[in-house]
Amino acid sequence: MSLKDILIERMRTVGPMRICDYMAECLMHPQFGYYATRDPFGEKGDFTTAPEMSQMFGELIGLSLAHAWMDQGSPDRIILAEIGPGRGTLMADLLRATNKVAGFHDALELHLVEASPALRAKQKELLGDAIWHDSVHDLPDAPLFLVANEFFDALPIRQFIREGDVWRERLVGFENAHICFGLGAPSDQPMLRHRLEDTEDGQLVELCEPVQPIVHEIGTRIKRHGGAALIIDYGDWRSQGDTLQAIKGHEEVDVLDLPGDSDLTAHVDFELLCACTPSRFSRVTPQGVFLERLGITTRAQVLAELMEPVQIEQHVAAHRRLTHPDEMGNLFKVVAFYPDGETPPPGTEA
Repeated sequence: MSLKDILIERMRTVGPMRICDYMAECLMHPQFGYYATRDPFGEKGDFTTAPEMSQMFGELIGLSLAHAWMDQGSPDRIILAEIGPGRGTLMADLLRATNKVAGFHDALELHLVEASPALRAKQKELLGDAIWHDSVHDLPDAPLFLVANEFFDALPIRQFIREGDVWRERLVGFENAHICFGLGAPSDQPMLRHRLEDTEDGQLVELCEPVQPIVHEIGTRIKRHGGAALIIDYGDWRSQGDTLQAIKGHEEVDVLDLPGDSDLTAHVDFELLCACTPSRFSRVTPQGVFLERLGITTRAQVLAELMEPVQIEQHVAAHRRLTHPDEMGNLFKVVAFYPDGETPPPGTEA
């Protein structure tokens, strides 16, 4: 039996599914879920994230967080955390880059929030003795210095189409043994009332409900204990239109064709992130601008001096992909959370 068979049988019994429930099953079903069963990263996987493209990405994030630690008086015990750490590549680069920051490694406890057993195993191979958690709510109380790179884009979303002053939810059902989309009955959606201001009939908006408790917890800890969070993801200030997509073998595929066998993501609504944190938050900054402020071009030149000619071409391509507006430089954004009375981490602006 495949995950498609399981989902159709479920819908046959209880009716159509919300998109968020479909995404959750596709990504985290214990037997067939995409993240629960494989390492999806890199050339042999289905997609490549920024840390896998170049060590510079994790290095510069590490230096930004270490600088924020110093700006806040270099507390002698901190929680260094990553949510959705992938293979652990970003954190490994971060730790290497901050190794010579006096006192930083002595102060930190390394904590990783990861739900996938397969990825936890990969992280342990690379990072050794970290402490793993299922949720940010399980992190210890201490100043929190946290990074989330391409984490929020994988959280399950709901989709709604406007009809007058109410909304119809987009649902997942089946017809003739094929999974397909449909629409629910018109209903009021209190969380979308503000979207009546900037939408018209027939337009689609997305809502990611799991964002609220996660971001609120991160922001509460930073507001209460100090620290900083850097959130990097693709999206924009406000969700608009259908951004749900599936990736398989580095190519976009139909989101309903390969349940459990392709990665499902959606653009992140940065307005929602900022609305959910009780801490201060920075301006939303394009990734390319963020990395250039932190000196990625200078770092790239230093690394290039140590490379063979055959490596330099790939190195230059990685720099371009991370920073150029036509690549990841503008599509991906960065926002920082930080405490009252402090300055935002380097690379971001108040």
